[in-house]
Amino acid sequence: MSALEVAAGLSVLVGAALQSATGFGFALVCAPLLFAAFGPQEAIGLLTVLGPEVNLITLLGERRRPRPLTRTVLVLLACAVPGAVVGVAVLRSVDATVLQVLLTVTVFVSLAVQETARRRRTAPRAHRAPIWTPVTGATAGVLQTTTGAAGPPVVLLLLGRGLEPDRVRDTLTVSFFGLSVVGAVALAVTGTSGAVPGAVALAALLPLAALGQLAGRPLFARLAGGHYELVLTLVLTLSAVIGLASALL
Repeated sequence: MSALEVAAGLSVLVGAALQSATGFGFALVCAPLLFAAFGPQEAIGLLTVLGPEVNLITLLGERRRPRPLTRTVLVLLACAVPGAVVGVAVLRSVDATVLQVLLTVTVFVSLAVQETARRRRTAPRAHRAPIWTPVTGATAGVLQTTTGAAGPPVVLLLLGRGLEPDRVRDTLTVSFFGLSVVGAVALAVTGTSGAVPGAVALAALLPLAALGQLAGRPLFARLAGGHYELVLTLVLTLSAVIGLASALL
């Protein structure tokens, strides 16, 4: 096992912990290093398996009934279907380095999302035009099957709407689970065999994802908002830079 694969495993652990606390951040943390360690297609396959695992543990392990915005989730997923198919075409035709750069850009967009969220905490409630939900779904579908990191557009859609934190987190978690299913179907229908993850990689990463999700509940839930944002920013930045450097060197 190479040092890069070990780093990828650690990023899965950290990403799952962050996801368990906020509903956001798993793929953005671990995708850059998974891309660098396993290549784009297998990395997408791994994320398609690991993402639902983390989301299911989150939804089923808290002994409460999730309260997502059901209509928003359904529209997002319906519009994600054609986007996911387009994303598969991009994944199969674009150079791995280009995809790594795209993923890095996605990570830094997510950092901008985090900063926007921080600034809007005391801002008046914002209105989202109906068209933004389908646009967000299509964009998330493309990102799901090209980078595995569909979070930023969905988070942007929910910002500034005056929603309760648990509803935002539940909506993100259910959306990401559904997007993983949409992505898996798109990969299967298009015969993208390169996205089938290796048994050894799955055997190593599945327990790490579960462990990270469980460890993240008490660890990151205790962090104050500012501390959490600092940790998230540092981890995302380091992961993106390492993944990009590995692809370019």
